Amino acid sequence: MVDSELVALVTGANRGLGRETARQLAGKGIAVLLGARDAERGAAVAAELAAEGGSVTAIPLDVTDEAGVAAVAARIRDRWGRLDVLVNNAGAFRPATAVETTAAPLRDIFEVNVYGVVTVTHAVLPLLARSAAPRIVNVSSTTASLTLTAAGESLPGNAAVRMAYTASKAALNMLTIQYARAFRLDPELAHLKINSATPGYTATDMNQHQGIRSVHDGARAIVELATLPADGPTGGFFNDEGPVPW
Repeated sequence: MVDSELVALVTGANRGLGRETARQLAGKGIAVLLGARDAERGAAVAAELAAEGGSVTAIPLDVTDEAGVAAVAARIRDRWGRLDVLVNNAGAFRPATAVETTAAPLRDIFEVNVYGVVTVTHAVLPLLARSAAPRIVNVSSTTASLTLTAAGESLPGNAAVRMAYTASKAALNMLTIQYARAFRLDPELAHLKINSATPGYTATDMNQHQGIRSVHDGARAIVELATLPADGPTGGFFNDEGPVPW
């Protein structure tokens, strides 16, 4: 079965940026699959957003569970027939200074922020290939910019405790570049656009709401990249004002 409306999967969508991204996409008439590790919370948020008039369906999804991700991909295939938009938003953060950071928490963060993205993306690529205008958005961070960090730019937030997080997001940006190169060379995926989006320092649970931007503003770049026109960019890193240096 293939629906005429666009279908989008947003991971980690039961709160913060993911929830707002789901809300904004639903407001554009897109059928949103709201991925959430907490099934009960995901169902509650989906109901709240659907009450605003959008098409929102809760999808229990743990991006670190390969079998569970495969089951979600099968469910999307059987019910919707394809996927038009994937927003890799699910993320993890643990504050620790560089000298305090050990391999164990680093692995935990990469498991979600990097390996989880690969797991979900790989599972749904056949469904994205069926779309006329597929889009992938990897939710990154301005603090992942090697250029800005190496230049000593003063970036929002506490730089002293985010080594593991920023390293994972820098790796995520490399995934974006590598996927974009691979898609261009694959006849079945050459129409697929993939980009990294940074929401800026947004007030969410992850930073105890210390961010200086609202989730409404933070989700703007994500939604713009998720709904790019045919002549839009691919393989780039953007905020809501334009390109961000790698």
